[in-house]
Amino acid sequence: MPKYHFLQVDVFTDTPFGGNPLAVFPDAAGLTGQQMQQLALELNLSETTFVLPPETPGADFKVRIFTPKAELPFAGHPLVGTHWVLAHLGRVTLAEPVTPVTFELGVGLRTARLHVADGRVTRVVTDHQTPQFLATASPQQVERLAAALKLPAAAIFGASSPVQAVSTGFPQLFVPVRTLAEVQAIDPLSIDAAGLSQVCSEMDLPGADVAIFCLQTVHPDRAVHMRFVAPHHGIPEDPATGSASGGLGSYLVHHGLVQATPPLTTIVTEQGLEMGRPSKVTVEVEGAADAINMVRVSGDVVLVGSGEWGMGSGEERMGNW
Repeated sequence: MPKYHFLQVDVFTDTPFGGNPLAVFPDAAGLTGQQMQQLALELNLSETTFVLPPETPGADFKVRIFTPKAELPFAGHPLVGTHWVLAHLGRVTLAEPVTPVTFELGVGLRTARLHVADGRVTRVVTDHQTPQFLATASPQQVERLAAALKLPAAAIFGASSPVQAVSTGFPQLFVPVRTLAEVQAIDPLSIDAAGLSQVCSEMDLPGADVAIFCLQTVHPDRAVHMRFVAPHHGIPEDPATGSASGGLGSYLVHHGLVQATPPLTTIVTEQGLEMGRPSKVTVEVEGAADAINMVRVSGDVVLVGSGEWGMGSGEERMGNW
């Protein structure tokens, strides 16, 4: 039986055991979708990626992304981490100062730019889709959402900004909160996941993926503090969420919560502090508040380990392969 090698990295951090962990299988040809899902569940990270030969002209690689419970068509930190891993393994020919790489994903082709210095990748910048500003929660839905998050409704109403779904590749619900202390007080394990899912369902969102944020920060060089919960995908809390960072940056510029500086507004976010996995995500929003052309997300990556799946010791085999 073939063996499948994987690398584990921490994404959106320059320090091991910070950021968001990711497992990358760089040579996944031969695995079925069911086996990929089994591996993602066994590893139990927020996401695991599987790299395959491309099927679409113009793509360098095909990448499938799995949470412990489901496959995703698009996600942020898996793309940053997978690009970095492929470059680290020599699967990408690096040229200074920037090397473009194109992935085939469930949402189509997406390009990343690998910033290169002295023969190594110093930063991975990934393209998102042009933002779509979707449904806005009604006052009644905001009250029910607050109850599900175990927050007083005034914590959300007091932020004076709409609770709105935004997508830059995957739709998520963005919930502004008035103070840092109220954001920090949320306990992901006490969230009413069913209540959260019901509100998201009413707003035509495919899952209960919710980004809770405020403009007060722990680090003075950051613009926004965020927490992200996705119980529908088996993720009580995510320490660094690239897809939501792109949506959040779009939201902040669109609603004037950060001052737009066309042609390019740069926003640095903080996340994962409550989990002991501090993360730093840089979001670039191209265009004006009412006409955003492109959103890009970037961050650091650190290699923390590697392993192999396939034959176990003796005659054991993984799962029911």
